[in-house]
Amino acid sequence: MNRTKSIVVATLLVGLGLTACNSGNMRRNPGKIYAPDMTYSQAYDAYTYNPNFADSMSSRKPVEGTIAMGHELPDHLKEGDTLAYKSYTTALRFNDADIKEAKRIYDIYCGICHGQQLDGNGPLYAGGEGKFAAKPANFKEGNYLNMPAGQIYAAIKYGKNKMGSYASQLDIKQRWMIVAYIKKVQSENNGAAYTFGASGTTTPAVDTTKVDSAAVAKH
Repeated sequence: MNRTKSIVVATLLVGLGLTACNSGNMRRNPGKIYAPDMTYSQAYDAYTYNPNFADSMSSRKPVEGTIAMGHELPDHLKEGDTLAYKSYTTALRFNDADIKEAKRIYDIYCGICHGQQLDGNGPLYAGGEGKFAAKPANFKEGNYLNMPAGQIYAAIKYGKNKMGSYASQLDIKQRWMIVAYIKKVQSENNGAAYTFGASGTTTPAVDTTKVDSAAVAKH
């Protein structure tokens, strides 16, 4: 009799254990999960039907007025707007690591014409023996030495004279990095003072809408 009871009890325990484990991959018992629909929310693949939106599309555009992390505000320059170029600038500031990267990018996209020394004697010109008969701009002399940063930026974006546009090869930040690098070299060759510098290991985000109250108090 005792043996029979033991078998019955053991069978019941095993049955209860199996029943407790078999939840059908879903646990919606009140009190165990606070928000089961959030815990087991339904996922939708990109470009598939989605009943939660009026247009039934799963893939959504970014929220209007927002900027993706790591991206910059779109610039407002229009091709040929010369007056705007002369005053156009950026709040971005670059440290030594940024300028080192800027030189690398410059050497790839600009140095082939303007030269790695910014003297207009790149491989494609090679002292007049290369592909181009006319010498590319020498950033260390003449009008180019003190050319406004916005004009250099516009030339990169839209092209200038025989130079084509690099808007598809360089994003907004990379264009300004090249401008900053050129301006730094120019400042070391009797050009205007360099104003794009920053300290630290990363490029800080500059919020132009805020005023440093401590700095104001000092003045």
